[in-house]
Amino acid sequence: MGYNTWNAYHCDIDEGLILQTAQLIKSLKLADAGYTYVNIDDCYSERSRNDDGDIVEDATKFPSGMKALTDKIHNLGLKAGIYSDSGWFTCQLYPGSFQNEARDVKRFHDWGFDYLKYDNCAVPFDNITRENIMGRYERVANAITDFSLSSGTPPLILSMCQWGREQGWTWARRYGQSWRTTDDIDPNWQSIVKILNQNSFYTWATDFYGHNDMDILEVGNGPLTYEEAKSHFTAWALLKSPLLIGTHLASATKETLEILTNPEIIAIHQDSVVGTSISPFRWGINPDWVSNNTHPAQYWSGESQNGTVFMLLNTLDEPADMFFRLTESPWIRAGRQYTVRDLWAHTDNGTAVRNFTAYAVPPHGVVALLLQDAGNEPDDLWPPCAVLEWCMNSNGTRIDQ
Repeated sequence: MGYNTWNAYHCDIDEGLILQTAQLIKSLKLADAGYTYVNIDDCYSERSRNDDGDIVEDATKFPSGMKALTDKIHNLGLKAGIYSDSGWFTCQLYPGSFQNEARDVKRFHDWGFDYLKYDNCAVPFDNITRENIMGRYERVANAITDFSLSSGTPPLILSMCQWGREQGWTWARRYGQSWRTTDDIDPNWQSIVKILNQNSFYTWATDFYGHNDMDILEVGNGPLTYEEAKSHFTAWALLKSPLLIGTHLASATKETLEILTNPEIIAIHQDSVVGTSISPFRWGINPDWVSNNTHPAQYWSGESQNGTVFMLLNTLDEPADMFFRLTESPWIRAGRQYTVRDLWAHTDNGTAVRNFTAYAVPPHGVVALLLQDAGNEPDDLWPPCAVLEWCMNSNGTRIDQ
């Protein structure tokens, strides 16, 4: 959890802006909510390396130097992140780290950084690399490990920004802590649901040791409505994607800050016992397991240390009632009833027996629930099985026929 400069500022960054952002993370209580990383994206360096071969911070943008800046960030109780690329150049054509991985890892450490976002632009010719994306990320991962072992210092956190190419969710945990699963996010509903749709098919890849990265948050940006921003944040948090704020904090609205600091949603994201993502149990608009970039899966559930988490997403352009049987989720026990906690309204909403309906969910809106076991369901309910398929009496009588 933290902040990244790209979505809000692109290349228009300097040390004053970074320090102001760090101070706002503290004063707006975002640090208290869990946001601890202040990450600088592309465009911080000079266009060329120095005579020694090192990346050099832009003297106009960062006149005090990176080490002075990271010292100030650390003095606020926060951590600092930096950016580079697996190719010859970054995406904005500043020096990349290909063939300079060890040198740059040491440089970033000497500057005081804790985290490295590593992009995928300016790819060298095949007859130079003789390897694929995985191989180019292995190079920097090895450099990080080697430097940590030789220096006795903690390794950089490695965030791999390979845009979902070559199915990073199948191999990237070997090298880093997160991997991008899609192309870049945009601040609109179409982009949000497209990314969610794509991620619905590989939620299994996320756990404590690595995370599908759905890209920087757009909460507070563009034409997203309040309901859309809530849905966006809920999905990113419950799927356990890194949560990196990407809006202008100095002008952030009360609604934006309320979304970003929802303690009950963040508690699921930061669960210290369960590290896995929620997953769809019913697609809703589409047949199950069918991809749809405008109407992704609507019914999701997952485990938490305090109960079963549900996310209901209304992908329609009009209000909708959303109904599900509790045992559609694999984490719910048949024959039990469950108390219902609304994680956005922050209310306890009674007890659910077998079924639950969320009424009039707003267009593009979300319902996030925590269900906790409340004991056996009432006696003599009919039918005797919530799922009728092959429901049978001990005398051999099938109830479903």
